Amino acid sequence: MSPKYYTVTWDQLHRDGKALAWKLLPRGAWNGIVAITRGGLIPAAIIARELDCRIIETVSIMTYDEEARGEPTLTKPPVAAGTGVGWLIVDDLVDTGTTAKVVRALLPDAHFATVYAKPAGKLLVDDFVTEVSQDTWILFPWDTEPQFTPPIAKVGNGGAR
Repeated sequence: MSPKYYTVTWDQLHRDGKALAWKLLPRGAWNGIVAITRGGLIPAAIIARELDCRIIETVSIMTYDEEARGEPTLTKPPVAAGTGVGWLIVDDLVDTGTTAKVVRALLPDAHFATVYAKPAGKLLVDDFVTEVSQDTWILFPWDTEPQFTPPIAKVGNGGAR
């Protein structure tokens, strides 16, 4: 079965990031935010602004090369966050949970939040905003660009009248 694609616009990502910040606000002040690079950088910036948090650390774990999934490789640890006490981990998406497991092991005491979650990974995070099916590939705005798309009627497959 071919994957489904779900396109997220800049406006939608901002709204969803802000919605996640609303969920996190009652938890109080954070010592800092750990953004999982690269996908978590922009949501972390949105959430940091909304929660008035100025300390941002990063952790870099490579698991994807375009759409091909590989073994996770830690390329930059989140040194400033210690074990994660009082820290918020932010990522764009938890998919299979591969990256989440590595980050959880590095920061066992942190609170983990993602904007989007798939069923296989959602139990590894503490908060998320939107769940999508496991076979959905999310197209984030930094991975896409606007371009012309022909009308459905001119493409075929259901364009018959």
